[in-house]
Amino acid sequence: MSSETNGTKFKILIGVLSVLLIALAVYTVSLYNDSKDKVTGLEQQKETIENELEELIANYDEVIQDNELKDKDLLAARDRIEVLLDSVKDAEANVLLIERYKAEVGRLKNERKMLFKRADSLIAVNKRISMERDSTTTALNETIKVVDSVSEENTTMAETIKKGSIVKATDLRGEAVIIRNSGKIVDTRRASRADKIRACFTLAPNAIAKSGDRDLYVQVINPKNNLLGVKETIGFDGSILNYSAKTTVFYENEELDVCVLVDATENNLIEGRYVVNVFDGKTQVATTTMELK
Repeated sequence: MSSETNGTKFKILIGVLSVLLIALAVYTVSLYNDSKDKVTGLEQQKETIENELEELIANYDEVIQDNELKDKDLLAARDRIEVLLDSVKDAEANVLLIERYKAEVGRLKNERKMLFKRADSLIAVNKRISMERDSTTTALNETIKVVDSVSEENTTMAETIKKGSIVKATDLRGEAVIIRNSGKIVDTRRASRADKIRACFTLAPNAIAKSGDRDLYVQVINPKNNLLGVKETIGFDGSILNYSAKTTVFYENEELDVCVLVDATENNLIEGRYVVNVFDGKTQVATTTMELK
């Protein structure tokens, strides 16, 4: 009887232990599945945080590059996000870490709103300044065009006045002359008899020409291309004039008759064609030829 009772108790104990073992197995499997689900969930949240951080970096890059902003706060914020992203990628996911990163991402999003709002104001200011600069540049260019036009007109006018102020010499005549002991001057057509060459001409009236003393220069060139007279040289703004004789007359903007005697040696007075030129300063105002026998 005692033996049967012990066998029954043993069977009951085995049954209880079996139930407990099954329950433990079920609990262990359940606990493993819960843990696996939690790990998977944490990894997904970590990936979400990484994506949000990458999106934030892309947002900052777009604003900075598209608008060429060099705002130190924007640059510093982007750098901080890049550092945080590297930290998230290297970290093992756990509940506390995920919560801390979520909070940091929320703070960064709020910071982005504030910085981008300020950036929009800065962009608007830059655009206004750019528009004002473009407007100023356009106005300046227009002013320069007007000034250039006026300057060109003034230059043209000055050239016109300068040309118009030249006193023309008309009726230029070259002739060989004999100088008598009495001082009387007699024309001659023979080179062998001549003492000097005389150039006579008339200064034309010119209302806009400068009145007062005017230096006139005469060139006489013989058939052998030799310059007669004093053979002196004078410079005018980089140009040089060789002349035979010089005379100074007082011009009052009215018609004025002028005659100039040019000395000549016997060797230079030869038969042939002579050229006579008259200059008002450096400007040639008349030319003619004459023939001597």
